[in-house]
Amino acid sequence: MEKNLKNKQVLVTGASGFTGSWLTEYLLERGANVTTILAHWNPNTHYVGSGLLHKVHNVIGDLSDYDLIDRVIKENGISTVFHLAAVSIEKLAFNAPRIAFEVNVRGTYNLLEACRNSPDLIEKVIVASSDKAYGDSPHLPYTEDMPLSGRHPYDCSKSCQDLISQSYAHSYGLPVAIGRFGNIYGGGDSHWTRLIPGTIRRFYKREAPIIRLPQVGNFKRDYLYIKDLIQSYMALYNGLDRPEVRGQAFNFAMGGSWTVLEVVNLIAAVMNCSDIEPVFVQTDRGEILHQKVSVQKTAEMLNWRPQYTLEQGIAETAQWYCKYFEDRVLLGNDINDLDVNYI
Repeated sequence: MEKNLKNKQVLVTGASGFTGSWLTEYLLERGANVTTILAHWNPNTHYVGSGLLHKVHNVIGDLSDYDLIDRVIKENGISTVFHLAAVSIEKLAFNAPRIAFEVNVRGTYNLLEACRNSPDLIEKVIVASSDKAYGDSPHLPYTEDMPLSGRHPYDCSKSCQDLISQSYAHSYGLPVAIGRFGNIYGGGDSHWTRLIPGTIRRFYKREAPIIRLPQVGNFKRDYLYIKDLIQSYMALYNGLDRPEVRGQAFNFAMGGSWTVLEVVNLIAAVMNCSDIEPVFVQTDRGEILHQKVSVQKTAEMLNWRPQYTLEQGIAETAQWYCKYFEDRVLLGNDINDLDVNYI
């Protein structure tokens, strides 16, 4: 159980995104006062549709503006920061690397520098990294003592973000903890190019799902359900009360590895769509081939373990999206209008 969040002044970057909206809702339910910095938002997201937009203090701007971040922290008396803002879609990062590095790298050091310059306010900083920061390692599972060696734009940006966060902790004593997360999924993700929401949407429309394949072999990924993710953030929040956690990175995932086809088949079984054959296409960009995460350190130091199996998480996720689609249809909206993705 997390320490008391009531009346805590919390800054959540990326609050309008998929994971940010879930975390923001959780914090609000526990009495925290949430501030966020918004560059833009998608009207089809949970952040807008659920009314979260009107329950937090939204500051219009972006993380490239250091003076804005510094002012937001000082004027709102921010004590806790959850840094989730990022270009989080690998394809977007691949096609627009400058933007990915601006947001993921520059945005991170601007935020951490502003936190460093408010030592009387800042008590805890939680940074959302990724298992992609490890790069395409031949050694699996990933453990936290492995080098960070992302090569493709998204992976490299997360390696940089992670190392910069460690630097601020070790050089300046900033109370930072880093989460390296597996592939996060759950209801409310409006990026339809991602495997799980995209497959659910296509099955809902009785269309064949699309499975991307590398030149040789199969992609294999480790996963993390959104509700387990929220508890991982709380594990980091609680852990920062202890000096030995500060400056540390922790893996959060299920500790397994599944092919794309295995995930699609699980979704098909849940949605009674096993009669629909997938379409296979070859990817035209570089991506990590195999990923699997060790959570041993996290279990030992933070007492965190995933509570959901992949089957349970996918079942809840499919149920969430089916209700979402049905509600849109009842309102006279076409789910084909949901094609626009936002960073």
